[in-house]
Amino acid sequence: MEFSTGFQGREQKVVDLFRATFTASEGAAEGALIGGLVRRQMSDTAPEDIRVFTAWENGALIGGAVFTRLTYAHDPRTVFVLSPMAVATDRQGEGIGQALLRHALADLRMQGVDVAITYGAPAFYGRVGFLPPSDTTAPTTDHGPRPLAPHPPRGLDRPIAHRRGPGAAARPVHLRRGTEQPGLLVIGASVLQSRARRSRAPD
Repeated sequence: MEFSTGFQGREQKVVDLFRATFTASEGAAEGALIGGLVRRQMSDTAPEDIRVFTAWENGALIGGAVFTRLTYAHDPRTVFVLSPMAVATDRQGEGIGQALLRHALADLRMQGVDVAITYGAPAFYGRVGFLPPSDTTAPTTDHGPRPLAPHPPRGLDRPIAHRRGPGAAARPVHLRRGTEQPGLLVIGASVLQSRARRSRAPD
């Protein structure tokens, strides 16, 4: 399995992966909706505001993860949201999604990204380190820290609602640098960046 960053010249393959995967799991209407969303993300989002990570095997696209930038007026940190993500239906359960996310998060850390968030099943995303944030590390307003309720990035046509309480299906999370295993945790930006500098230092 090989990983790739970028989508130029591969847009249709990426769209087809998301459409087919969500059609198989959620029905044709949802598949068309997600496929269209991914197409607009790739065509309408500024290059510096989108990262598309893909997994390939024997020339076939078997996984994809789209990260787009979120901005907060009173928080200078670099924040990206993962939405959506897909693994080819006939290849699910093989660890492809986890491997792809570990690659993507490691790459984002090396680029200096401070925070990554997502909304999804905690049982899955927790395997690569996603955890609920604390109020002291969530992006802030001029009135102080708040739970994340992001404005959709350009190209994302549906708002992402922050779900609260023990029944919430997903929570925003922060990018971890505290261990060697890539993942996401609540941790201060200064620690994140110092970890990135150490990872780039020669042995």
